[in-house]
Amino acid sequence: MTKIMKLIGSRFYRHISVNMIRRTQIKKVLCVAEKNDAAKGIAEIMSNGRSRRREGYSVYNKIYEYEYNLFGQNVAVCMTSVSGHLLSLEFKATFQKWNGCNPVLLFDAEVEKYCPENFIPIKRTLEREVRQCQALVIWTDCDREGENIGFEIIDVCKAVKPNVQVFRARFSEITPNSIRRACETLTEPDINISDAVDVRQELDLRIGASFTRFQTLRLQKIFPESLSDQLISYGSCQFPTLGFVVERFKAIQAFVPETFFKIKVVHEPNEEESVEFSWKRHRLFNHTACLVLYQMCMEDPMAKVISVTSKPKSKWRPLPLDTVELEKLASRKLRISAKETMKIAEKLYTQGFISYPRTETNMFPQNLNLTMLVEQQTQDNEWGNFAQRILESGGPTPRNGNKSDQAHPPIHPTKYTNSLQGNEKRLYEFIVRHFLACCSKDAQGQEVTVEIEIAEERFSASGLTIIARNYLEVYPYDKWYNKHISSIEVFKEWFNTCDLCEIECNIVSGYNSMGYEMSKPNLRAELEADLKLVSEGRKDKASVLSYHVAKYKAVFIESVRKAKK
Repeated sequence: MTKIMKLIGSRFYRHISVNMIRRTQIKKVLCVAEKNDAAKGIAEIMSNGRSRRREGYSVYNKIYEYEYNLFGQNVAVCMTSVSGHLLSLEFKATFQKWNGCNPVLLFDAEVEKYCPENFIPIKRTLEREVRQCQALVIWTDCDREGENIGFEIIDVCKAVKPNVQVFRARFSEITPNSIRRACETLTEPDINISDAVDVRQELDLRIGASFTRFQTLRLQKIFPESLSDQLISYGSCQFPTLGFVVERFKAIQAFVPETFFKIKVVHEPNEEESVEFSWKRHRLFNHTACLVLYQMCMEDPMAKVISVTSKPKSKWRPLPLDTVELEKLASRKLRISAKETMKIAEKLYTQGFISYPRTETNMFPQNLNLTMLVEQQTQDNEWGNFAQRILESGGPTPRNGNKSDQAHPPIHPTKYTNSLQGNEKRLYEFIVRHFLACCSKDAQGQEVTVEIEIAEERFSASGLTIIARNYLEVYPYDKWYNKHISSIEVFKEWFNTCDLCEIECNIVSGYNSMGYEMSKPNLRAELEADLKLVSEGRKDKASVLSYHVAKYKAVFIESVRKAKK
């Protein structure tokens, strides 16, 4: 196993001045992206389609060469990529065997970063290429994981060329404007953001390994016949998620339906029309009381119109897409799972079709040229006319939310294409239609409410006349006042078919009975809050790590002590 330790004092990177590069004659620059598709797309833009491809040691990570004006001078660029994280975190060999130590020791055991066997070809490519370069530019995704991957690349390159100058390209989409702007505004890698990921990785390793070994070994001993070959994993995110599922499952199992009664009034002016009036009392649980009121209505069934009111009604166009909303809507509207959605979105991003899909922002920045983005979509046969009408009616007027992560804009199309197939096509179309809908106008209607009285019992019915469909013309995923069957049926069906076994429920109950609500997100939420402070430079990496290791270690010791539960 080839190993590489993190360089001591890597905080030094934040003090590099971009202007220092101008004092040095740079002949060759190594650029490294997070994936091969991204490297290919960025090289295509920077070289104006004239890059030369050659092979690296990894067959999946190509090398693209071209010339570019960088740092105010013409330089030779070598663009390549990694495949996500280049290094992994693991315990020293003596602690890797399950029966080699008491699991509680894993909270303090020494850990190290190493390059897995399948990534060694990528590492060798970086080591070979950086030796010939005077500068290194990190082009990984601009989020926490991307920053951490960037520092893994830096550590590998610095190990063979300590004096290479390091820079960070920051971008949210693989488009000509965004890539050129990134080249003109190169910054320094942010060690604080990378530190937050290091803390999370180490905690996940220590917590996951210790609890997984503890509960797997104990339960295999108690149930040797059924669990002898089963891994019962634990994760600080995974377990609270299981807790939510178990909690809801138990609530449904414990639900006792109660019969209720209501009076319904139906007005049928002709054979084709029918208007249903809702009872103001809604429902009664006492059959006798409801029957008495019903008989009173039947004795004098003449309805008296009490009021007729009319008011404008709007259906708001959607907010710009953030990651969570994309996952929810794709699951609900397209029946594509969250995992598959993000996999497809990442591919669309690296191909330059959409902006970066991992964002917490639901408001467009003022400097984003929405008009140009809408213009790109006017050539489509299905939504092109709608995009043209947006431009002709005053231009894009997006409905903005109130969240911004100060890093990436909302998810939006960056380039028009009609060459996609399958779920890639469906997700791209959804993102385009959502963007155009957001930049359009709210749907407008007029709602009429009629209230009647029968034997002093009040009933009401509402009707809607749509005056202008507006965004609904391009956004078929919204149905205005379309009444669906109660979602409780879907929910029951899901729980009846999901594979939730009794051991899973009992593990959650067992941990909860120890006094620690480990199936609740409280512990993880506290960690996430601290990781945010680390990434902002407001808390120290070492202190946050030691605090949470000690906290989970105390929980682990208590769990072992109360293991019979």
